[in-house]
Amino acid sequence: MMRRAQPWLGTLVDITLGPDADPQAATAAFAGVALVHRLMSFHDAASDVSRFNRAAVGALIEVDPRTWEVLRLAGQVAASSGGCFNVACAPRLVEWCYLPAPAEPAPAYVPGKRTYELEAGERVRKTSAAWIDLGGIAKGYAVDLAIAALEQHRVGSACVNAGGDLRVIGDTDWPIAIRAPHDPTVTGARLLLRNAALATSANYFAARGQVSPLVDGRDGQPRTDRRSVTVRAPSCALADALTKVVMASGDAYHPCIAGFGASAFII
Repeated sequence: MMRRAQPWLGTLVDITLGPDADPQAATAAFAGVALVHRLMSFHDAASDVSRFNRAAVGALIEVDPRTWEVLRLAGQVAASSGGCFNVACAPRLVEWCYLPAPAEPAPAYVPGKRTYELEAGERVRKTSAAWIDLGGIAKGYAVDLAIAALEQHRVGSACVNAGGDLRVIGDTDWPIAIRAPHDPTVTGARLLLRNAALATSANYFAARGQVSPLVDGRDGQPRTDRRSVTVRAPSCALADALTKVVMASGDAYHPCIAGFGASAFII
């Protein structure tokens, strides 16, 4: 087995390849992760996300096709979940110091307010005064891009893990351990994963009882529950986003989970 790791997206991205894999495959996979980091970072003033956030209401912003795709998927999850998932939660995360404060004053967070519309040619229309943050879906999407790069290099068996958002390919059963929400040093569940994606969200290291990086998109309130949510899905972007739906709703059988061909459990 070959294993490589690099720091991206605020976490450590770990790539494990089968014994016969081309070493250049890992390089290509990390390049995909780095691209998502550059395009969708809230911190980088040159990213598509920052350009959208600085734009005036009504502006039409041309973005990278991958950013457009993530925004499309985010909109689908938001609509299917009744607003549990909402990428316009950035002002709340800035207020709670989970995101750095830009120079401009933060817009008010208005639950349910439409933030953008997608138009042809990878363009995005800003429809209200809002800041977006793709941290709840982009990490999973980066894993998917990494897997796509590995498949292009004919890698038959691999695991890409970005801080607990992971996806595996091949005929191998990969053993996965899920942290216990009450004590992240303890294993709360074990499972085997094959040709699928898995993501987990929890308040392992958040301040107890006050705020959380996990936001209920319906009302903008933090989810401070001491539990973890794990979602298995066909893609890691979906698994990543859907963990926030289950965390917000408290329902592992929320209708949109099955609607996206996923499954979930809560510890």
